[in-house]
Amino acid sequence: MENLTSDNWREIVNKKLHFPPELIPAIQEGNMAWVDSLLSLGDGIIRQLEESEDRLWREALNLSIRLGGEDIMTSLLLGVKFDFRQIHEALLVAVDTNQPRYVKHLLDRLDQEKGNKMDVRSFSMAIFDHSIDDSQFAPGVTPLTLACQKDLYEIVTMLTQRGHDIPMPHSISCACLECRNGRQYDLLKFSLSRINTYRGIASRAYLSITSEDAMLSAFHHSRELRKLSKKEPEFKPQYLALEQLCQEFAVELLGMCRNQSEVSTILNSAEGDSEDEELGLDEQTFEEGIPNLARLRQAVNYNQKQFVTHPICQQVLSSIWCGSLSGWRGSRTTWKLLVSLGIFITMPVLCLVYWIAPKSKLGKLLKVPVIKFLLHSASYMWFLITLLTESIFMEIYRSDFASRKQNILHNSLHMIWVAGFFWFECKEVWLEGLKSYFLDLWNILDMMVLSMYLASFTLRILIVLKGHFLCQDSSTQELCDYFTNTVREDWKQEDPQLIAETLFAVTSMLSFTRLAYILPAHESLGTLQISMGRMIDDMMRFMFILMIIGTAFLCGINNIYVPYVVSAHLGRFNETFNFLFWTMFGMSNQEYVDMHDYALAEFVGRVFYGVFTLLIVIVLLNMLIAMISNSFQRIEDDADVEWKFARSKLYLSYFREGLTMPVPFNIIPSPKALFYVLRRIFQKICCCCKKKAPEYPPITSVSSNTLNNSGGQGEGRVPYRLQVTKALVHRYIEAARREFEESKRKDVGNRITELNKVVGRLHTEMKDFHQKLQWRRKSQPDQANILGKYIMGARNNFRDFDKNEAMGCENTGLHISMQLTEEEEEEEKKKGEIVSGERVEPVPGEETASTPDV
Repeated sequence: MENLTSDNWREIVNKKLHFPPELIPAIQEGNMAWVDSLLSLGDGIIRQLEESEDRLWREALNLSIRLGGEDIMTSLLLGVKFDFRQIHEALLVAVDTNQPRYVKHLLDRLDQEKGNKMDVRSFSMAIFDHSIDDSQFAPGVTPLTLACQKDLYEIVTMLTQRGHDIPMPHSISCACLECRNGRQYDLLKFSLSRINTYRGIASRAYLSITSEDAMLSAFHHSRELRKLSKKEPEFKPQYLALEQLCQEFAVELLGMCRNQSEVSTILNSAEGDSEDEELGLDEQTFEEGIPNLARLRQAVNYNQKQFVTHPICQQVLSSIWCGSLSGWRGSRTTWKLLVSLGIFITMPVLCLVYWIAPKSKLGKLLKVPVIKFLLHSASYMWFLITLLTESIFMEIYRSDFASRKQNILHNSLHMIWVAGFFWFECKEVWLEGLKSYFLDLWNILDMMVLSMYLASFTLRILIVLKGHFLCQDSSTQELCDYFTNTVREDWKQEDPQLIAETLFAVTSMLSFTRLAYILPAHESLGTLQISMGRMIDDMMRFMFILMIIGTAFLCGINNIYVPYVVSAHLGRFNETFNFLFWTMFGMSNQEYVDMHDYALAEFVGRVFYGVFTLLIVIVLLNMLIAMISNSFQRIEDDADVEWKFARSKLYLSYFREGLTMPVPFNIIPSPKALFYVLRRIFQKICCCCKKKAPEYPPITSVSSNTLNNSGGQGEGRVPYRLQVTKALVHRYIEAARREFEESKRKDVGNRITELNKVVGRLHTEMKDFHQKLQWRRKSQPDQANILGKYIMGARNNFRDFDKNEAMGCENTGLHISMQLTEEEEEEEKKKGEIVSGERVEPVPGEETASTPDV
């Protein structure tokens, strides 16, 4: 080596190493010396590779890793110049086979390649590389992504410590240069790369190791994946599976809690979420002694049903719901109904006591969420009774209500409750924030109903005021008579009183349907209420299809009968619509389509009407029934989760501070409200009193040295919330490792058990055969015949073999049998024993059964 000149060195370096065909067998046999001789490692030169043989060298390196030949892999890396892409694929193989030592070795070599700037192309640019088209790994799969998908915690930790990361994919509608080039170059590779990236991000290992708040990250990724399943329907199953994985991870992390302190810390914390800061979850105030449950309300907003319905969350909600009434949960239904009836009857008295003494024992009892719920439900029942009473009065005094002489006070008692509801909604918007308020669809329905109530009452007031002021002026006597003395038949279609009555009828109907809000408090009724909501959703989608088909036949049938003024029920849009609408329910006369004087038009009209009946009545209505049945069955299959999730939202709405006084007593200013207003003004003026935080279980802090293993002091103190979160993640990782090791032990144990069974079965069969053979030797002098028949049976079982082989086996068998017979005769002569007796024929079944043993 020392005598080599520069020309010789240049010749050696430029000479490329061809792939030896014997390398693969040498690696499979694990022959280290053979591999070294094939690679010519004695001269210590790293040789270049032929580009045409790139795949062969990759397979050799990957094979050495899969077979566990660390020395062979080291020899290949020392003797062959592998570039960045080849080492990257080998690293993927090492991760795929879960070999941390190989991963560390390859990472060191990968860092060396980057340091030498031999090939520093990014992993994200792999979709532009044709050399990976025949690779076993999909585009976009990096070592960290693959390790995360397999939940290899040790390798994930090793890779993250080396600086590896999984960048969040861009939005599906991103128009940046990288995304445009990826789509134009290869759309399939681009999509697969996004899917594989999300598989790594949504994995348990990545969430556990890289996230400071793993539970919050799981919530974010779950919602993001749910949105992507709608934006990219072609990959909807994959995204929904990953979304389900994130939900399960959050639930499993919550299940790692060991005491109530950890549960309270986890459920009361929502720090680090910018969206929740916009919604004001942490700023919402709750009743004294009730925690804010920010993380739980966050889970409700993210639609994390499995997390919310977890037994731990449900236990916390139930304990807060009952408060000091610990015996409420275990009491009988009869007792609960009696208490509800008592609250319904004595509601005014209870509200008066709370108005006077909110801090008294009875006042504190009314703040318990379950009592507050019963109090508000009783108030709403009184409101519905008021509406029914007004409807009965309208029927009794029909003549007055049908004219302009009606008294506005006769049917406006419900406006007292409407004013209370309006003030209640205003306070709710103040407490929750406008964005959080409109996230609940019930609140949107409340605003619509209240708006129509106020519009109806305003129109009634407008009629009275307009009639009063118009009658003061003699020039407007005609209008005065219209608004004071005109009978209903002479009213205009846009008359304010007609509009007011219509609005009142609609709001009365919606007010009774609003009663469904309290149904989730009961399990059976709550499940039915959820099923009804899903059915209405199905009907809305069905109505779109029905509208398209109905409009098509409406135009077709109407255009046929327009030129012929024959039928009074067809030929006009409104009449044709009524005819087709009632046809769906079988309540129309089929003779309306007949026109005997016009055969062609009559035939086409009958065909249209028959096809319409076939599509609407037979096909679409039955399809609607099937859709509704399917929705109901889906709810019933997951009834427990759906009901508990709806009940949790109901419970959380009664945990807020304030809003204790029910409607309509809440419109009366209380001494408590006056005191709060004066205190707030005093705080604004003096600026010396800080706002007191809501009272819920405190979160302590300890030194970060107990949390961080790195030994750094950091900020000096770490919140107890972070300690609990990291402790849960640590327990989860340890549980996953124990489960993995246990599964490996079970797998090895099962294989050993199966092997022991096979060996034991073979040993038993051989022992039985040996015993039978010894018995037959003692009882049968002519052993040659026995063995001859035995071999004949074996030959019959393999009669498909070649005749020459069969004859060879027979001759060999006979030769062996004759030798055995001569040896037995010599032994008998030596012992002087002469065995005689009746010949025993062997059992054919036993011969056939024992044939495989030979």
